[in-house]
Amino acid sequence: TPVRAVHRRIPDGHDDAAPMTRGNPWLVVAAISGGVATFAGAYGWHWLEADDGGREMFNMGVQYHMWHSLALLAVAWFTELRRNTAAGRWGGRAGLLFTIGIVLFSGSLYFFGVTGELPFNGAAPAGGMALMAGWAVLAFAATRKA
Repeated sequence: TPVRAVHRRIPDGHDDAAPMTRGNPWLVVAAISGGVATFAGAYGWHWLEADDGGREMFNMGVQYHMWHSLALLAVAWFTELRRNTAAGRWGGRAGLLFTIGIVLFSGSLYFFGVTGELPFNGAAPAGGMALMAGWAVLAFAATRKA
């Protein structure tokens, strides 16, 4: 006989034992982002041919990339728990800001580490602002009614 999991309904109507659905795009984005960050870290450690300053910038990009990949996992969890709610939509906006921030901030540091030049003026600061805004929007989302 199959084993049945004990499920209980929590006040917001969600099943506390329900796994993430296959339709959660933030889980896919987080997994890809984490994989790219891991590859970038390996590249920066083993194969990057840059001076100490370039290597330091590249590795800073890796750190911010990985931390914000974990933030994207939190967004996946949050948006799944708040699916089809205003809070969930705000969580998705936070995920978008984290993704933009990773591309602009970490991408700029990666580019600088490899080439010694910035891709374009203002990319890293804009990316940093997007990362900070992502945290603020996620905090705001957490205060919204489920």
